[in-house]
Amino acid sequence: MKKTIAILLSLLMIICLVACGNSSNQTDNPSAEKHSVENNTTAEAATVSGNADKKETPSASEPQTKITDNSKEQGNKVLVAYFSATNNTEGVAKHIAKVLDADLYEIIPKDSYTSADLNYNDNNSRTTLEMNDPNIRPAISGSVENMEQYDIVFIGYPIWWGQAPRIISTFMESYDFTGKTIVPFCTSSSSGIGSSATNLKGLASGATWLSGQRFSGSDSSDTVMKWVNSLGLDF
Repeated sequence: MKKTIAILLSLLMIICLVACGNSSNQTDNPSAEKHSVENNTTAEAATVSGNADKKETPSASEPQTKITDNSKEQGNKVLVAYFSATNNTEGVAKHIAKVLDADLYEIIPKDSYTSADLNYNDNNSRTTLEMNDPNIRPAISGSVENMEQYDIVFIGYPIWWGQAPRIISTFMESYDFTGKTIVPFCTSSSSGIGSSATNLKGLASGATWLSGQRFSGSDSSDTVMKWVNSLGLDF
């Protein structure tokens, strides 16, 4: 009987020792777990911080905003305006526009000129009547948009009775040319530019007028370019 009691006591002591050992292990685990969580939190914080740094410094592959410096002084903006009843003046005007990379504007009459209108031998033709009356102002179809943007304006026309057609007077009186440089040019079979440009000058007060040039309708681009280069303007 005593032997049996001794065995039971021995078993009870063993169970108690095992239980104490398990309790000791469970007491250590929370500390280890807490340490693990802290490490993970620190790692996550480092990752977030690293991502924030990456966002603040774009990679080379990301598109960058290009800043254009508009403070650089631009060259003078040029307009070539012309009236051409028989296409002779048009050819010269296109040469000038091409050489200078300028804007081109055709002065188109609201009522087109017919062959009968251009009959200089008819005293009753439209052109004859217009040129005999300095106050006539033929209407123009359309207009130049933003004339104020141009610094230099070339004005081209054919010579009629030694003068610019009256429609050129209409054009000159339609805009403010103050501060602009005006360069007249004309086409004719033989007549020079004469007083045609001088008479137009009075219609554009405040502008700087340069001496004009007469061309034939067949003059080449090289001939026109040589004249343009001789003007000494900043294009």
